[in-house]
Amino acid sequence: SARYCSVKCQKQHRPQHKRGCKKRAAELRDELLFKQPESNHMGDCPICFLPLSFERKYSSMMACCSKIICNGCVHANQMREAAESSVPKHK
Repeated sequence: SARYCSVKCQKQHRPQHKRGCKKRAAELRDELLFKQPESNHMGDCPICFLPLSFERKYSSMMACCSKIICNGCVHANQMREAAESSVPKHK
């Protein structure tokens, strides 16, 4: 943030300030966009690495490996399996 003594000074400095201001705005946007959520004692989903919810209804334990994964990854896996089963197998 820049402060100026007058509108005239602000307008004169705008070409130099605009470049730096745009760069900083892009940095702030990237920081917000790529900020990772903090983990909790439940751990992270081993597939998407997002923190698991405190509420068990939003995650499932996989019988094959006993790992707890988020329901988003469960749903994505079900969609993938459904798509694969509808594709004819080549012999």
